[in-house]
Amino acid sequence: MPDDNLVDFQDRVSDPELEPSEPALHLYRQLVKLADWRIRKNGELRLPDHDLTKFNVAVITGAASGIGLASAKRFAAAGIKVCLADLDDDKLAAAANQIAASAPNGEEQVLAVATDVSKFEDLKRLEDVVLAHFGIVDIVMNNAGIQPGSAIFDRENWQRVIDVNLWGVINGCQAFVPGMIERGKPGMIINTGSKQGITSPPGDPAYNISKAGVKTFTEALQHELRSTINCQISAHLLIPGFVFTPLNANGRTQKPEGAWTPEQNADFMYESLQRGDFYILCPDNDVPRSLDEKRILWAAQDIIENREPLSRWHPDYSERFEAFVADE
Repeated sequence: MPDDNLVDFQDRVSDPELEPSEPALHLYRQLVKLADWRIRKNGELRLPDHDLTKFNVAVITGAASGIGLASAKRFAAAGIKVCLADLDDDKLAAAANQIAASAPNGEEQVLAVATDVSKFEDLKRLEDVVLAHFGIVDIVMNNAGIQPGSAIFDRENWQRVIDVNLWGVINGCQAFVPGMIERGKPGMIINTGSKQGITSPPGDPAYNISKAGVKTFTEALQHELRSTINCQISAHLLIPGFVFTPLNANGRTQKPEGAWTPEQNADFMYESLQRGDFYILCPDNDVPRSLDEKRILWAAQDIIENREPLSRWHPDYSERFEAFVADE
């Protein structure tokens, strides 16, 4: 390729061996400029930096507790108006009051709307309410999730988990993103995934599948957005570590030492968004990023080396996995 920065150009032409012409190079550079991508010195295409303080309104689902509430607080502290969406009216009202008490502009900075993310019509209604109240939507964080447990041959919980965790994300994006693109303003979509959607630990297949779907959908969404001329919206995949929230408390009232607080997760996410990261891979007090990388790489190598699936949990591979993790 004549220009090392054109890492994705061959995806845009019918013949992958075709050398781009000068007019084609010019067109490509214009597309890059229009999409406001940032090209690093090594030629890798990255998302643009975002100064989140320039954004006015954020919509967060699953915002009555946990990561959603902590994220709403973090956005509000930056002066961003926030719309909290959740199912539980009482918890939602309490969360709104809590944020309003500390937000720079108090109650006028906060809106709460009861929403069932598994229903597309609820998300469209949410969009209408937010636009009528605040006039614009700059950030959408599709965060609502449940984890009641599941088993392969027990149908209980499967439909609800998929409806909330996966369809909730799809519904949120399909309800909000077309209008955000049409308005022609910068913005971002944040979808909450999970490490379980990448490494698929045994024990909760419905949850793993729902979060694997969120990862795949968000990657496809970002490709669509960056391929849309004049689109200034970017997508981001939040991948929390072990965070002590009502989702995984399991009756515990004290945070385990290995867990992060939701506030730590929100701070890490905020800093990552400011850098323009797509994959927001959060550590915790037990697992550093280096170990996450090893686990993700091992899972990918199951396919490459034609090993047993989920070999990390197979007794025949336990020593090999431990040696792999220990190898510097």
